[in-house]
Amino acid sequence: MSENETKKEDFKGSGVFGDLPKEKWEEISRALEKLTVAPRSIIFRQGDPGDCFYIITSGKVRVFRKDSDGLETQLSVLGAGESFGEMALLTGEVRSANVETLEETGFMVLSKEQFERILKDFPHLSLGFVKQMSGWLLRDEKIIEKEAQQQYQAPRMSWFDFVLVIGVSLILMIVFNESNPNGIPLFPKLPDKKAFSMISPAAAMEEMKKAEVIVVDAGPANFYKEKHIKGAINMPLAIFDIVYLMTFTEPEEKAKKVIVYGGTISKLYDYELANILMLRGHKDVQVLEGGLSAWEKKSYPLAEVAKKKK
Repeated sequence: MSENETKKEDFKGSGVFGDLPKEKWEEISRALEKLTVAPRSIIFRQGDPGDCFYIITSGKVRVFRKDSDGLETQLSVLGAGESFGEMALLTGEVRSANVETLEETGFMVLSKEQFERILKDFPHLSLGFVKQMSGWLLRDEKIIEKEAQQQYQAPRMSWFDFVLVIGVSLILMIVFNESNPNGIPLFPKLPDKKAFSMISPAAAMEEMKKAEVIVVDAGPANFYKEKHIKGAINMPLAIFDIVYLMTFTEPEEKAKKVIVYGGTISKLYDYELANILMLRGHKDVQVLEGGLSAWEKKSYPLAEVAKKKK
């Protein structure tokens, strides 16, 4: 088997671009650079510019972060068939973590230009990367939080100290509000529902049939995975900027109608997200009346991504 055939087989087996047309595999495999790296070698560090996308063909790497004190937090271990490096390419930011080989490791390396060309030619792949990044961000957040709890144990506080701290904090907040004309509300205001245009489930269904509307689920990823409107895009507030960049790739898409849902009793995700979209220049943003429950009562199409275990 020729070197190019070997690269093509490794590329197909990675699973990242597995659904690309076969004729595209040949073209991309020619642009791939094969690389073998010795154990305990740093592939890139936090803060490095994002210039390549890596697919592991053999061996293992570990992904980790270091804080300002030099303390390490290991995020994951990746092996053959897995990939990394896309976050910096998609966001335009520097590398957010360090990657080090654990053993002799083989890679296929795709340049930033080639990576961007593939996403431009096949934009549906972007959504797959966004979903993968969302999972990583949530995972990393939990790992970092757990590490922080293990490294730091807060000293015990007596009830007297607790009441004293709360009392002093309230007094300082009240004094600051009195002296500052802008003020800081002690209790955050909920979004004013009257400021947003509403749309009924029936009207939303008609708009979706025209295929000229974007439906956005504003709830957290775990809510979305349980159940969501068929065809809806998940845009959690925590990773709004990343998902927004991948959803509204063309300026003319701002002219499309956007229907938002995802509110709960305790959190009005839909109104918060609708407000952000309007600030981003979207003129036609509507909030679904009754949210997902009203949609479900009408027996309109739903997608169950992950069914609950019995």
